[in-house]
Formats: sequence, C-alpha cells, structure tokens
Amino acid sequence: MLKKTFKFLGWTLFGIFGFLVLYVLSVYLISKITVNSDVVQVEEQNAVPIYILSNGVHTDIVVPIKNEIKDWRNEIQFSQTQSKDSLMNFIAFGWGDKGFYLDTPEWSDLKASTALKAAFGVSSSAMHTTFFKQLREGDDCKRIMISKENYQLLVNYISDSFRDPIHPEWIEGHSYGKKDAFYEAKGSYSLFYTCNTWANNALKAANQKASLWTVYDKGIFCHYK
Repeated sequence: MLKKTFKFLGWTLFGIFGFLVLYVLSVYLISKITVNSDVVQVEEQNAVPIYILSNGVHTDIVVPIKNEIKDWRNEIQFSQTQSKDSLMNFIAFGWGDKGFYLDTPEWSDLKASTALKAAFGVSSSAMHTTFFKQLREGDDCKRIMISKENYQLLVNYISDSFRDPIHPEWIEGHSYGKKDAFYEAKGSYSLFYTCNTWANNALKAANQKASLWTVYDKGIFCHYK
C-alpha cells in the first residue's frame, strides 16, 4: 500500500512538473510569433495615437480621453477619482482579476486563495482606469499610430470588456492613487488568459502588431522594439 502511495505521488509530481515546463516553453515560444506583422503605417495627420504601457508586469492600453470617435468622459468620470482632476489628456485601461486588483495592493498582501482563484479562472474581473496628462515614451511605453477605423475597433473592444458597456459600474472606494478607479468587467483571469492577454487581444482587435498569444508583458513589447 505504501509503495502504491509513493508511486502515485511520484507520478503526480512528475505531471505537475511536466505541465509547468510545457507551460513555460509555450509562453516563451508562442509569444514570439507575430500577428499583423504587415500592418501599414498611418500618416500622423490621419492617425490616432495610442500607447502600450507596462509597469514591468502588467500592460495597459492608453488612448486619448476624447476625439471625434470617442469621448470616454461619458463613461469614465473624473469625479470617480480622488483628485477629480479634469485636466487630463489620456486614459489607460487595464483588465485584470478583481481579487488581485482590490485585495492585493502589495505582493506581500497576496493570499493563496486569491492566487488559486485567479490561476484557475474561478474569480471575477475588473477594469482599472488611470488618467494621464502626458506620457513619456521609453522601453515601457510605446506609442502606436493607428487609423481612425482601427481605433473604432479598439474602442469597441475596450467597451465590450466592461460588464455594462453603456454604463460601466464603478467599484466605489477602491483605487491605487488619486487619478484612477475600478469598474466591473467581463471574463475571468486564468493561467491562459491574463491582463496581458487582454491587452494583446486589444491590439489584435485594432489590427496592430501583437503576439499570437501571450500571458506576460514582454510577449507584447518584444514586437515593438
């Protein structure tokens, strides 16, 4: 009986180790495959500037607060931030696991239950929005000029990610700083669909260069070196 138990444990550990190795290899290799590599550059006067912004782990999609295509102030209101500062030019959108967002302000606050729920896609999600007056391009912030038609597709993708696309549901009392807010979102975070997968799919929806599939920020930024 003891021998069978050890054999079972051995195969279980081997299976877990094999899965992790396969997962890591897949994440690395598939993220290197570019989609929309032949995207046509748009003349600046006919384009909309958007940005991909990373904090080293998580990728945001940053867009103008308003233009002739979309005025985000109709849904994401300055009054729902602590500063209530309306002198902003850009808004960043970052989809993610609601438990991570609201209950884990620091890595030291991470609970095993939150991590397990997020890993296996059994928790709800939230949209984190942050206002910016300006952005500085660099290794962690890349500007992309896209056509107005593709920007409309991006707007549709972002709006459809909210649980209520018409009237986003503000999660009152939660923020990281003075110029951000959280809203209820659709979908579930998992090992195979992360905040970076969402951002990568946003670029795909806008017909921009992106990874075939990625779960980490470098899988996006490696296509914009």
